[in-house]
Amino acid sequence: MAGRTNTPGQTVSRRLLAVLDCFDVAHPALSLTEVATRSGLPVSTARRLINELRNWGGLERLEDGRYRIGIRLWTIGTLAPQQRGLREAALPYMHDLFRATQENIQLTVLDGHEALCIEKISSDKAVPTQTHIGGRLPLHATGVGKALLAFSGRELFGAVTEAGMVRMTPYTIIQPGRLAAALAEVRKSGVAYSCEEMTLGAVSVAAPILRLDGGVRAALGIVAHSRAAVDRLAPAVRTAALGIARSSN
Repeated sequence: MAGRTNTPGQTVSRRLLAVLDCFDVAHPALSLTEVATRSGLPVSTARRLINELRNWGGLERLEDGRYRIGIRLWTIGTLAPQQRGLREAALPYMHDLFRATQENIQLTVLDGHEALCIEKISSDKAVPTQTHIGGRLPLHATGVGKALLAFSGRELFGAVTEAGMVRMTPYTIIQPGRLAAALAEVRKSGVAYSCEEMTLGAVSVAAPILRLDGGVRAALGIVAHSRAAVDRLAPAVRTAALGIARSSN
């Protein structure tokens, strides 16, 4: 449940943020009642705040009466300097990979204990995935997630394993020892793999995009049909990730 704010003495700004926090990839459009429920605000308060956000351009009303994020918020979001520069540097390489493979190409960054997808290129011919721009992926079960986790230090690994790793498919690695061994191989080879660990019928290969100090900035990945030869895709992904790192650092 997003943004519970049923607390006396909250500021108007906190309540406005609580309304915006109701919207996510799983809930891109919400009714007034749903906003009130998810935010913990009275319906009358939620209605007033929604109208203020609509007048400003932060929300817009759909024909069915539900609300979604407005174009003004999207425009402001694109100005975030770190992700904007990274996306601009990555897109030419992502398009090259897509033209060569016709598979899903994903660019992700670390967001807490998850991988956040900030750019994706795909087509109807590519294997269906659960990933959308703005969506989050588990670190332990995806190629991009392992690429991020491998170069993020022991504290994050400990937090992820202690929280419990969800078994997404029968092939998901949920044993800390096995995951640690897989991450050690990622650090050695510079490439991470996920073989039907997130979605049956899909495999992924990813590479970290490193900063000059060796820390991980992002991860670039290809998600393909399980019949794909991921070993052949690995050099291309790794080369593209190195190119993005040089262009964005």
